[in-house]
Amino acid sequence: MLRFLTRRTLGAAVTLLIIAAITFFMFFAVPSDPARLACGKVCPPEMLELARHNLGLDVPLFVQFVEWIAGIFVGRDYEGLGHCAAPCLGYSFVNRAPVFETIIDRLPVTVSLTIGSALFFLTFGVATGIVAALRQGRPLDKIASVSSLIGASVQIYFIGTLALYFLVYQGQILSQPKYVPFTEDPLGWAQGLLLPWIVLAIIFTANYTRMTRSTMVENLAEDYVRTARAKGMPARTVVMRFALRGTLTPIITIFGVDLGTLIGGAIITETTFGLQGLGRLSIRAVVNSDLPTLMATVLVAAAAIVVMNVIIDAMYAVIDPRVRLN
Repeated sequence: MLRFLTRRTLGAAVTLLIIAAITFFMFFAVPSDPARLACGKVCPPEMLELARHNLGLDVPLFVQFVEWIAGIFVGRDYEGLGHCAAPCLGYSFVNRAPVFETIIDRLPVTVSLTIGSALFFLTFGVATGIVAALRQGRPLDKIASVSSLIGASVQIYFIGTLALYFLVYQGQILSQPKYVPFTEDPLGWAQGLLLPWIVLAIIFTANYTRMTRSTMVENLAEDYVRTARAKGMPARTVVMRFALRGTLTPIITIFGVDLGTLIGGAIITETTFGLQGLGRLSIRAVVNSDLPTLMATVLVAAAAIVVMNVIIDAMYAVIDPRVRLN
């Protein structure tokens, strides 16, 4: 098991290094003047020269990349701006602050949005899919299938706008979405994010319902499940111990990818509900031509997906012993 996780971790580290290299060269080799992009739209000449010097544009491109990677682990000094402590993802000349500080300030919003919505759509999606598979061909199964199809077809900005209008502005059933730190007010934290959680859950629950139902139907027809039934095992044991275990593998796969994507920044959701998370930060970086912040958000999003894939591999090894043997 330890060797299995070690190989996956080393593979993830190499993948992140490749992604970092592609991101760096894409932003620094393609533009004609990376300093202009890093400094932003409104940049006085003296700040432009300072940005050009601090980005190391006077040295070869490979040396720039090595210095950028080294800054992530040991920090980096910026002339006229001070020291950027590790992990240093660059200095935002637009915000006049290290990019990592901005990432840390916005990350709790995105993580809170991700965790809350994930609990909703994973619980309801898997439960609905199991019930639909056990009631295959019956009205409940058809209702679940139609509902999941509708849920997968609508967009967050559409259903989110309707939810805001009817549940917040008109009905006043839910409070205006906002972020309150969990450590300050747990109840206010949940109330402020409840509507975004529900809207995200509606979209994602549909996919989990369809995936769980189709996989559960296949597993219920397997020989080992029919054998367990023939031996007189209770239906609950057959479903939870045998059929569900085989169903979890594809569910874990899509859950890990979805979780990593959401942590990387739920751009549309945060924009719809006015939440200041990583998604809104990336949009602002594009609008303001804030190259260091944009690079950092891309790298954080990639890291979230890669880390979640490592966790998925570890869970595979727990659920299916054959993975450890391979």
